[in-house]
Amino acid sequence: RASIPTRVLFQLPSINQPGARSSQEQVQAIKENHQNLSSNSICNSSEENTMMKSFLSLLLAALALVPVQGFTGYTPVFGAPRATQSPRKGDMTMRARVCDLLGKTPNRQARVVTFSHKRVKKVQEVNLQRKRFFSDDLNRNVRLRLSTKAIKTVNKMGGIDAAAKKFELDIAKF
Repeated sequence: RASIPTRVLFQLPSINQPGARSSQEQVQAIKENHQNLSSNSICNSSEENTMMKSFLSLLLAALALVPVQGFTGYTPVFGAPRATQSPRKGDMTMRARVCDLLGKTPNRQARVVTFSHKRVKKVQEVNLQRKRFFSDDLNRNVRLRLSTKAIKTVNKMGGIDAAAKKFELDIAKF
């Protein structure tokens, strides 16, 4: 917006003063002064427009040069990203709740029917247990997360080696 000057641009002589103008002359003088004001404001606004355009172009150029980290993924704040460590005993990585031997997964399609016959979805989790078995092939203990059905299967087959062979599981990873 063009700023309004605080100084008085024109003064019309009052009617009582000598040399006073007629009302038509006063109206003509007001129109001329208004045109002068509008032409000054147009000049100011065009100068302001060019300044605003140059500022916006500078701002857009700065934004184009700076990489936007929010869309490019993780960027460390200090230094280089840390190297991932090799998995070891006691590692706190999150694993899915899946049986290591049979591959049983949670039933996500279960429903509960209330007394008023409202049907509510619920998840039936697998009953997973952490169990150690001694492997004769590896000559060491193997720690697995097995479902209770898989534990019964291992006991029925006579050991973890026979069960792993039947279900084609490489127990050396565990």
